[in-house]
Parts: sequence; C-alpha cells; structure tokens
Amino acid sequence: MDRAEKEALVARLAQVFTETSVVVVTRNHGLTVAQVNDLRNKMRAAGASYKVAKNRLARIALDGTDYGPISEMLTGPTALSTSADPVAAAKAAVDFAKTTDKFEIVGGAMGSHVLDANGVKALAELPSLDELRAKILGLINAPATKLAQLANAPASKLARVFAAYGDKQAA
Repeated sequence: MDRAEKEALVARLAQVFTETSVVVVTRNHGLTVAQVNDLRNKMRAAGASYKVAKNRLARIALDGTDYGPISEMLTGPTALSTSADPVAAAKAAVDFAKTTDKFEIVGGAMGSHVLDANGVKALAELPSLDELRAKILGLINAPATKLAQLANAPASKLARVFAAYGDKQAA
C-alpha cells in the first residue's frame, strides 16, 4: 500500500468516524473467510459496517474525533464495527460473538463516551431505533383505539338491548 492509498484510507475512516453514532472494537482470533463474510452480511442486514483496518492508520483517523480515546484498544488483530443507529453495530457484534469463541468484543464508544466489553453488551440489549419507533407509535395509537372502542360500546350495547327486546316481543 503506497502513501496515497494510505492517505485515502485514513480520510475514508475519518469520514466514517464523523458520521457514525457508535464504534465497536473487536478482535479476531483466526476467523475463517466464511465466518468473516457471514459477519459482514449480518452487519449489513443490521445497518452496520465491519472494517478491518491497520491499527496505525485507524489511530491516525481517530485522532481529532470524538472516538479518539478508543485508539488504546487497537492492539493486535482488531476490526471496527460502526453504525448510525447507536445499537445496531453492538447488537450484531454481540450476537455473532455468541456463535464463536474466536471473536472477542474489546470495547467501543458512543461519541466521546468510552465503553468496555460489558458496556457494549449492555448497549446491545437495548431496543434498536426502529423498535423504539414502533413502541412510540403503539403508545400513540393505543389511546385512539381505546377511545374508538369506548365510543362504539354504548351503541353496541343499545343495539343488543333492542335486539333482546325485539326477540322478547316476537316470542
């Protein structure tokens, strides 16, 4: 990799760090190509990305961003998972870590807040942004549904009374 390619990679990584909500640092201990491809597919499906980068270049890209403190975690064979959704990358990484012991979560960060491995696991247990939106819509929709049911209840009760009275008259 020549100097121009390294500068381009650092610029791309720096751009990713400015646009992302969470960075998860992971360590690979002998993952196969098939396992890495499976991990990348799961990350993409969750709305996250998984990037293996040279630690020295990643540290240069981290310098001057909110995620600067995680440069200490970049030792050995590491990779970075990022996502705009604060939970997506953590959730995908933790789910994949459950399937193999060759994949370790080192830590991460949400903005300037540094997370250890347990912090990333706790973050993964939170509902995603889409799940939260669905819950909010459900909470907003529930009172309207109950109001409609209450409005219809007296009319249906009145109809049943008239029907019972009509049945009594017919008999």
